[in-house]
Amino acid sequence: MSVSRARALLAALLLGLSVSACGYNDIPTQEENAKAKWGDVQNQYQRRADLIPNLVQTVAGYAKQEKDVLVSVTEARAKATSLKVDASTITDPEKFKQFQEAQAQLSGALGRLLAVSENYPDLKSNQNFLALQSQLEGTENRISVARKDYIEAVRAYNTTLKTFPGMLWAMTLFRANKPMEEFTASPGADTAPKVQF
Repeated sequence: MSVSRARALLAALLLGLSVSACGYNDIPTQEENAKAKWGDVQNQYQRRADLIPNLVQTVAGYAKQEKDVLVSVTEARAKATSLKVDASTITDPEKFKQFQEAQAQLSGALGRLLAVSENYPDLKSNQNFLALQSQLEGTENRISVARKDYIEAVRAYNTTLKTFPGMLWAMTLFRANKPMEEFTASPGADTAPKVQF
């Protein structure tokens, strides 16, 4: 192998190594990670929306006098699932806020529904209700974890857009990339709920 060919090969190798370490891939990699985490959040919300009709039907059979609570859950679910959400939602503050508000309304309605079970002992003895309640509680926990993972992925992505060397790439080749929205706590979430027996 000639010396000039060896130098050219070494130069190509060094150029490849320097480009791979320059941060060019960080923005698209972190963007795709955040979108995947957003997909996980949506998946958990869909799981919850799928469980609610079963839970409502079970409770309706036992608590006809609590029709208002059941209607509010059904309406909140309909509103939450009627919002069309896609990857553009996480960069549009208004759409993101609407989505978050609908999910908060659904969470509030579900809280009232679960409180019904405290008032009616027959509901607690119904194994179907207990199984669905357990599934719903598990789903709420999964939503919490999925949201936490999404928030972390968005934090990493947004930080890359604002720090060196990512900000150089963001100002040149990735100008269309915008910071993504994070979840915020619903108003009153900092106040512990009052439980009365």
